[in-house]
Amino acid sequence: MVEIGYRVDPAQRRRGYARRSSETLLAVAQRHPDVSMVRATVSPDDVASRALVTSYGFVETGEQWDEEDGLETIYEVSASGAPSS
Repeated sequence: MVEIGYRVDPAQRRRGYARRSSETLLAVAQRHPDVSMVRATVSPDDVASRALVTSYGFVETGEQWDEEDGLETIYEVSASGAPSS
């Protein structure tokens, strides 16, 4: 399993950078023979990121507490089932 993540400068949001970053990271994970599952964690109140990960087939699998970010919802998708870019 690998976890993907990204950060976008607030001044650069809504320009497709998060989507392109996610596509690139998923494509790399798909090509790696040792990766079977891809994880993303999202703050429950981050509507845009939740919509983005679910658009790639990620499904909610639980929650966790992160010391830096607080409560996070865990999403996972099979590397072989994730859409290619």
